[in-house]
Amino acid sequence: MLAKVKSCSIIGLSVYEIDIEVDAAGGLPSWDIVGLPDTAVKESKERVRTAIKNSGFNFPPRRIVVNLAPAHIKKEGPSFDLPIALAILAATNQIELSALENKIVVGELGLEGNLRKVNGVLPISLNIAKENKILLVPVDNGLEGAMGGSPCYGFSSLKDVVDFLREEEKFQPIKAPRIEELLAREIPLKYDLKDVKGQGEAKRALEIAAAGGHNMLMVGPPGSGKTMLARCLSGILPSLTLKEALEITKIYSISGLLSADQPLITQRPFRAPHHSASAASIIGGGRMPRPGEVSLSHHGVLFMDELPEYSKDVLETLREPLEEGKVTVSRVAAQLTYPAEFILISAMNPCPCGFHGDTIKECTCTPYQAQKYRNKISGPLLDRVDLQIEISRVDFNELQREGEEEDSYTVRKRVEKARQIQLERYQDVFSNNANMKASYIKKYCKLDKESKSLLKDAFIKLGLSARAHDRILKVARTIADLEGSENIKLYHLAEAIQYRALDRHIWE
Repeated sequence: MLAKVKSCSIIGLSVYEIDIEVDAAGGLPSWDIVGLPDTAVKESKERVRTAIKNSGFNFPPRRIVVNLAPAHIKKEGPSFDLPIALAILAATNQIELSALENKIVVGELGLEGNLRKVNGVLPISLNIAKENKILLVPVDNGLEGAMGGSPCYGFSSLKDVVDFLREEEKFQPIKAPRIEELLAREIPLKYDLKDVKGQGEAKRALEIAAAGGHNMLMVGPPGSGKTMLARCLSGILPSLTLKEALEITKIYSISGLLSADQPLITQRPFRAPHHSASAASIIGGGRMPRPGEVSLSHHGVLFMDELPEYSKDVLETLREPLEEGKVTVSRVAAQLTYPAEFILISAMNPCPCGFHGDTIKECTCTPYQAQKYRNKISGPLLDRVDLQIEISRVDFNELQREGEEEDSYTVRKRVEKARQIQLERYQDVFSNNANMKASYIKKYCKLDKESKSLLKDAFIKLGLSARAHDRILKVARTIADLEGSENIKLYHLAEAIQYRALDRHIWE
């Protein structure tokens, strides 16, 4: 008898509906799986066989052929275990084939017949929500599946799924929490700007970076607060919108980074990969490319501490996502594009010992060693960093000062106000000033005669590129937005240039 169960395969962020066709015919007992399965799918034969027997069902001694259609789409992972098992039970008349109509099934089987969590359930649920289909998943994927809007049922074993198919009316779909309520929950901050003593200039640059989505580099001696400042950025970024939260959660879902009790990412990501990370882990990779750190930082922050310690391959691969807001990973098996719209916050010492230019500790590096260390950061990469600031050590009096520092919640209000101005200006074409294209720069970054003269002088004296010219205008636009000014004024532009003027001083 022939039976068919519907499941889904995920390639990149795209969801493809898969037909699991099983034919159980007479003849010598055998079992074949065809339709471009990977090793994990081929190994499902033993998992499914044992799970069916240990769940109290009969595994027939027949010639079984499993076809995963369409055959040209690569099928990966253990999520096809459950639909294959149900198709075999239907093909051998142990369950009604009609009970499987209008249902999408995913799940990994254990040898006892228990169901294990799989990746990518949220994209599947979002994809089938408009088709009025029912989603059957492992219980640990239940909330995630329900978040997508499809009727979703979660089960802990193969036997529970069969019971559902026999008496569906006795079961209730999982009720998902309201996404708006999850996003509205205020989570206490781990890092607050009020805990950072001094560093007023750095805090100002951090606020500009948050308001406009600008990349930032901090250069300073060890212990000056670079890492803590970077970690405070998440606390002053605006709250996620519904669209942004779903985009991020889809990426985390296919990466297997969602827990059973956290079906939705409600806070902007903060990723801090170690400097020993490979290019594939940062950009994404594998035989079938998976999202890397730049995609896991989507709509959030990618923090790269000790920037020169990263390999040259890693640093140079950042150029595409910083410029385009997405990354394309090419492999023999596939070419996939993932979103990568993030704020890059990087930090480094000015030299190998860390004390070049310090007012107290003497630098022990030779000029050649210091220059070689700084030259690890290429010019094209620096050109894509809008805010480049020098961090000085905090003196004792500043540490002992009793005055209350401005907290992250206060700064966030100003950032959210500036972001709202940008959303209204760009009408959802761009989310922030950092993403402005050339035509929008001409329209919204107009300068008066005096400001043009200042920009011209800076362009010549600092030897700026065309990209740096545009990025200065974007930063100036953000500074004006923070002030609520409709036009870019001379002092807005002067401050924006200042963050580029430091460039020459730092690298000398």
